[in-house]
Amino acid sequence: MSTAAPRSAGPDHLWSVDEHLDDILRTVRPLEPIELHLLDAQGCVLVEDVTVPVSLPPFDNSSMDGYAVRVADVAGASEQYPAALEVVGDVAAGQAELLHVGPGQAARIMTGAPLPPGAETVVPVEWTDGGLGEGPAAGMRARSLAPEGATGQVNVYRPAGPRAHVRAQGSDVRAGDRALAAGTVLGPPQISLLAAIGRGTVRVRPRPRVVVLSTGSELVQPDEELRPGQIYDSNSFALTAAARDAGAIAYRVGAVADDAATLRDTIEDQLVRADLMVTTGGVSVGAYDVVKEALSYTADEDEPGSGVDFRRLAMQPGKPQGFGSIGPDHTPLLALPGNPVSSYVSFELFVRPAIRTLMGLTDVHRPRTRAKLTASRALTSPKGRRQFLRGRYADGTVTPVGGAGSHLVAALARADALIVVPEDTESVTPGTEVEVVLLG
Repeated sequence: MSTAAPRSAGPDHLWSVDEHLDDILRTVRPLEPIELHLLDAQGCVLVEDVTVPVSLPPFDNSSMDGYAVRVADVAGASEQYPAALEVVGDVAAGQAELLHVGPGQAARIMTGAPLPPGAETVVPVEWTDGGLGEGPAAGMRARSLAPEGATGQVNVYRPAGPRAHVRAQGSDVRAGDRALAAGTVLGPPQISLLAAIGRGTVRVRPRPRVVVLSTGSELVQPDEELRPGQIYDSNSFALTAAARDAGAIAYRVGAVADDAATLRDTIEDQLVRADLMVTTGGVSVGAYDVVKEALSYTADEDEPGSGVDFRRLAMQPGKPQGFGSIGPDHTPLLALPGNPVSSYVSFELFVRPAIRTLMGLTDVHRPRTRAKLTASRALTSPKGRRQFLRGRYADGTVTPVGGAGSHLVAALARADALIVVPEDTESVTPGTEVEVVLLG
């Protein structure tokens, strides 16, 4: 949650991208840790190291279906001169009482079953006749179909060295080892490991709940009929999907018309399920920029530090931005511009790092690299603004996609990177090395 007021720099101050981002990251704090069951913890970040209480595997076990035997009994085995061994029974996975394998004996063993006392190695069933006396076996017949396979005699056609096809106790992890370090994001493999070592719950920072709300009386939901002057609401879908991709639990609110009172009521209603609020549209200087109208004066005299600050940034696209906190819990709110590209670029630069910070991650930014610009002509950029152009990155090169317009949704859909043009650069010629933000 927010713990400090946004820095005030005066209404005429032109904020840099870095100033705005620093203000956000200095204000937003990681969510408080909670204890969650494993499946509920997927996507969350561990807040403490997890130590292995029991070795994996917890006992020596077979990696094959076959026969547990002594090494000396099969040392000279061949198809011409097979080793004939007495089968003393079955050893199945989960079996508690184990047979003892003595000289000249074998126990039929299943994958995952513990290596029985006396046995030193495992011979795969394909190296035997499976106890049927009919040459090399292709596999074991089900016990219900061939119960006699657990007794009688088996011919072994190949030798096996000590502990062949045996998974040693602790060969994966040993008791006392660190299974997972604090700061680990829990995905399916990590949850599998936690379950395997017997952990049913873990202490994590929860995934932040992000509410995305778009504004504009011209917005219509997909599948509805467009009337003159209307467009489909794409921003709320894009930003909700982006928030989920960043690791959040995201909720999309249907577009709110250009009415300040309605917007304030909607935001207040949504605060109950929000660790972060994101709005899109209505932050510029137009007569119908409802977000700015509704939230410019939301500071609560009884809640020091609350309120939303609207500012201009030295960037393109995304010059108008808003940031602050609202409500009794000082819920952070980021107000993004309404043009689709401006909105998405702003999300990547400012909202995604805020979400990752709430999660408790230390590396909150998209990866960046350097790439050679491939283009048919020089790229131009307004002096004094940091420009972010859409591009496609491959093999150390980046190619612009579409133009600089902030409405080009189709071009954005083809991009997997942002080309960064610094504030002091007005032209970038093909072949120049540029900074690239990788989005995929």
